[in-house]
Amino acid sequence: MADLESLYRKVDGLVLIEIKLSSVMQLFNSFDPAPFHEKELDSAAENYIVGAVEDFPAKTKFRIVIYLPPEIIGTDQAKKIIPAIHNHFQYRMLVADRMFRAKFRHGRESFVIGLTFLAINLIARQLLLRPAGRFLDQLLADALLVFGWAAMWEPITVLLYQLRPIIRKKNVYKKISGMDIVIEPLYLPALNKTVDFFED
Repeated sequence: MADLESLYRKVDGLVLIEIKLSSVMQLFNSFDPAPFHEKELDSAAENYIVGAVEDFPAKTKFRIVIYLPPEIIGTDQAKKIIPAIHNHFQYRMLVADRMFRAKFRHGRESFVIGLTFLAINLIARQLLLRPAGRFLDQLLADALLVFGWAAMWEPITVLLYQLRPIIRKKNVYKKISGMDIVIEPLYLPALNKTVDFFED
């Protein structure tokens, strides 16, 4: 963890996620037609913030620091940055929650279908093996067993493996949506770890 701590500054026990901008609109997706305070973040900014949070243990506390040229800090757009970032990640959290519920519903339905299919195959297998089993009966019985367990592959994959990444992402979005955010003038001393969105 020492290497991560060397990449990010810490103030008052908070890891700083620092972003330098030359204009407010650099932070947002320019193709999003929504009102300013509901605009999507630029994908690079979102990925940087999310990636920074994912780099640290879940209990780590953060602060997002947005650096702007002093002459635009007091503008109406600059004042809307903080609620806009919170709104963006609240929306991402809701999307992740919907995805989780849809995936869980799919896994639950698949589990019922797979378990029913497995039960039918096991019953059919027992019927095939009840008499002194011929080779063909044994072959069909084993095939039914394989098909029955294969039907359980999808629900097992969904319920055991595909839900956890969605939960982790939802928790990251929830954390960011309530994160402390401050706006500072850009002429502060050189920063150790920032994302610079200045245009060339």
